[in-house]
Amino acid sequence: MSTVVFEKDGAVGVVTMAKPPHNLIEDTFLKALLSAYTNAVEEGCRSILLRSGMRHFCAGADVAGFAGGGRRRDQAGFDALLDALENVPIPTVAAVHGGALGGGVELALTCDMIVAADTAFFGMAEASLGLLPLLGGVQRVVQRVGPARAKEMAMFGRRHDPAVLERWGVINLVTAEADLPAVSMSWARQLAAGPTVALKGIKQLANYSARSGIAGADAHQTEISNMMWASADQKRGLQAFAKSGPGSAVFEGN
Repeated sequence: MSTVVFEKDGAVGVVTMAKPPHNLIEDTFLKALLSAYTNAVEEGCRSILLRSGMRHFCAGADVAGFAGGGRRRDQAGFDALLDALENVPIPTVAAVHGGALGGGVELALTCDMIVAADTAFFGMAEASLGLLPLLGGVQRVVQRVGPARAKEMAMFGRRHDPAVLERWGVINLVTAEADLPAVSMSWARQLAAGPTVALKGIKQLANYSARSGIAGADAHQTEISNMMWASADQKRGLQAFAKSGPGSAVFEGN
């Protein structure tokens, strides 16, 4: 049985984590996740919705399941895998229910946007085990909300209510648990219906800025802008704008 299931729903690639009992992360699971993302891109999906088919979104890392046992040794390969998940060239939305703990928080943070059920809970508890978040969680919380909150989450290791994390800016939206499937799919469909090339460029610039600062993003601004100006999306957008007037352009991506 596959631990990660890929399905295409219109223009949305739905990636469902399905590893009993709690989607614990290890090498094989991460590679299956990346394979599902690759399938989504190759099959022409225009956004990805990452969700869980288990009771929890993801309860953390199965440390014993990583290559070499207790700790990561293949840093270059690991970084490449994490980079591929985070920088897949289409928008990604995480739909979080139940617990997102340890590596589960970090996995959600690789997505562009996080929508959470009001009953969900988040926590980075590695410090209580004498460890630190292994999948880049500290630096990714810093990217979203700054070092003070990242230190608070990682050092105390408390479980956090999603409403608090929404207020901080770690996650984008909290919705009723019963509404999570529909709301998260709505976000994914809206992104899939948008101007694909422009959204890809926005994602690239945001990620460059998060990693390398404004100067790092500025260094790529021209090449990304040129990509956008050459796209069919942009041409259709300007045509719609000219016909409908300011504020009325409707984009349908290529």
